[in-house]
Amino acid sequence: MKKLLDCNKGEEVKVVKLNAEYDLKQRFISFGIMKNAKIKVLEQAPRKKTIEIKVGKMRIALRAEEAQMIEVEEV
Repeated sequence: MKKLLDCNKGEEVKVVKLNAEYDLKQRFISFGIMKNAKIKVLEQAPRKKTIEIKVGKMRIALRAEEAQMIEVEEV
């Protein structure tokens, strides 16, 4: 399964699974990052330390460790 961190700039994907602890999973959900949510990758920092995504109308920056916990598939 592909991880969000592996996606390229401009790619649109759908969330399949969140592999995070309860508190972090709740934080993701509060941002709209949940199963079947569509995500667009806007930017990636050099060396992929952070990734900027768009979920609905919200822009969110995630750390690489967080993005690695989100399994996605192509839309």
